[in-house]
Amino acid sequence: MGERTDGSTRRVFLGGAGALAATAALGTATAQAAPRPATVPGSRGRSGRRTVAVLGGGVAGLTAAHELAERGFHVSVYERKSALGGKARSMDVPGSAKNGRRPLPGEHGFRFIPGFYRNLPDTLRRIPFPGNKNGCHDNLVASTEVMLARMGRENIRLPFATLGSASPVLTPDDFLRAVTALCETFLRLPAHEIAYFAGRLLVWFTSCERRRTETWERVPWFEFTRAARMSEDYQRLLAVGITRNIVATKAEVASTRTVATCAEAFLFNALGRDSDGEPDRVLNAPTNEAWIDPWVTHLRSLGVEFHTGWGVQDLRLDGGRITEALLQDAGGNRHPVTADHFVSAMPVEHARRTWNAEVRAADPALARCDKLETDWMTGIQFYLTEPTPIIHGHVNHIDTPWSLTAVSQAQYWAGRDFRADYGDGAVADCLSVDVSEWDKPGILYGKTAKQCTREEVAREVWAQMKAGLNDTGRTVLSDARLHSWFLDPAVEIGGPRPTNDEQLLIHPVGTWYNRPGARTRIPNLFLCGDYVAVDIDLATMEGVNASARDAVNALLEEAGSPAERCTITPLYHAPEFEPFKRRDEVRHRLGLGNAFDLG
Repeated sequence: MGERTDGSTRRVFLGGAGALAATAALGTATAQAAPRPATVPGSRGRSGRRTVAVLGGGVAGLTAAHELAERGFHVSVYERKSALGGKARSMDVPGSAKNGRRPLPGEHGFRFIPGFYRNLPDTLRRIPFPGNKNGCHDNLVASTEVMLARMGRENIRLPFATLGSASPVLTPDDFLRAVTALCETFLRLPAHEIAYFAGRLLVWFTSCERRRTETWERVPWFEFTRAARMSEDYQRLLAVGITRNIVATKAEVASTRTVATCAEAFLFNALGRDSDGEPDRVLNAPTNEAWIDPWVTHLRSLGVEFHTGWGVQDLRLDGGRITEALLQDAGGNRHPVTADHFVSAMPVEHARRTWNAEVRAADPALARCDKLETDWMTGIQFYLTEPTPIIHGHVNHIDTPWSLTAVSQAQYWAGRDFRADYGDGAVADCLSVDVSEWDKPGILYGKTAKQCTREEVAREVWAQMKAGLNDTGRTVLSDARLHSWFLDPAVEIGGPRPTNDEQLLIHPVGTWYNRPGARTRIPNLFLCGDYVAVDIDLATMEGVNASARDAVNALLEEAGSPAERCTITPLYHAPEFEPFKRRDEVRHRLGLGNAFDLG
């Protein structure tokens, strides 16, 4: 097998009670409006409107640009890559298109959009898409199940329908029974371990916000769930699988606050509580076709200007304000960019490089971002000559040393004939896989992913997936059906210094205290991205979208704008648990533990 590339072009969660979910579909281009000529804006746009330079063209930057343009600002977006959309974009596999077909769709990693997302779906509804009443939101389709694939064990399938769609009033006893029944039905763990895990979730659900932030943020998920005292299956299904496979953080260090916040949101979503839709949704086409390209086209129609291949080198401070950003284009030419306001919408590992000593001195909170950590969670796609759906949903390869999660994509792309539309006519499906562990030896070569060549990574990932899917008496993945593969070009491996240009923010204990807000102490500098503090507390497209809305609201306030503020919808909180949280607030202030915490 070989990687389909002749050069270089160029992720949440999920879980409660052992359920997985992952991230989802990506792809290639729709027609775009002709680009406007590149300009370097001055302090006022040609129409006299206030100007904003958005530094970064991923989901954070595009969201900020969308909200600002709708409110009359003159917006210019600068993106260091040659394409917009950041880690959410899809990309063409070089050299893969034949006889008028589109190139095979590659991606950084698959995405998914669960129903507990509320802010991102609102944006999707406001992006026009031909034939869709609700814009790009109508391109969302629901998965119906998830699978926990085991090596040498029977695989576990969890239909979402079994979680119910009603919204009963939950008492603590009702909650314990519901979680226990779910685990007993699907996870086959010892009864005392199931009961204990359900009790730990109840502790979280009834903990006040101060306890969550001041206590559980400092406690690793592995410790909170007492995983070290439990069976290997308990550890795999309820500790390691949720953290490493889904958020690329080791359970031994992952913040309970982060993991449990998303488990809570997902469980309420599965119960039909105040959600935008089903627990697991993907797009009905490669992401650029279904979302990113229509979005960029719409933003151009609102007057947004885009400059790709322009990377931020420095921010210049004078009189307590950012006076200009120094950018470098793809040709190595440097450009001073001025604007009334600057929105830094880059991932933290890139944004903090642009904060010089003077900028950091103006806002010491920025220096704490140096403590934020990122890790590798990177995608590889396998192109197959026969449709291979596996299940109608995501697969968490729970036992794989490289912590793999996967989804078969063509089954969701209604109205598209993969063979007729993409590649050379031989490819019928795309199995998109996220690799979350790059530092443990594999089963084929005994090397870590970072030590492998690109070819070895592809062979190792394929072998690990087959070990989980092909050992139950049937052949799910066949070597004969493997056409080619494509590994995210952002990774450089096989040499002495492996690098990854597009990493994922991770959430060890204490991370929350180092995450900044959208407003800085520099009046005209605002932050958005997956590292900015929002209530979802996880590196997700929903968090990125909410942070951009927060940044725009702060900018509107600073500018004295009368424009309507962006709506930011918080995560759902069940009213039944609020009295317990209020009592827990009193107990916490008195130095007492949660009433349901039996230790």
